[in-house]
Amino acid sequence: MRESDVRGHLDGLVLAALAVGAAHGYEIIQRIRDRSVGAFDLAEGSVYPVLHRLEASGALTARWEAVNGRRRKVYEITQPGRTQLTSERTRWRDLRTSMDRALGGATA
Repeated sequence: MRESDVRGHLDGLVLAALAVGAAHGYEIIQRIRDRSVGAFDLAEGSVYPVLHRLEASGALTARWEAVNGRRRKVYEITQPGRTQLTSERTRWRDLRTSMDRALGGATA
């Protein structure tokens, strides 16, 4: 699947990956890849701007940690981020339902 296929939904994917626990950037990318069974193999250049934007908006907090002698920025979802994730999930369900109807699929 192309990254452009999920471009409008990256915030939701990142927030969902962090809803299960704090993680550094590469780990977030791995979680998204694993949860999508490989369908979403996102580039760092796509994910890091989302992380920075979500942190600036208050949806995420971040802290620096040393791991094996290397500093990594670890992100964690906040309560406003959880609220946003709920909205992102609703927005996705509404889009999916509308696309199914428009393409002649399910009518639920």
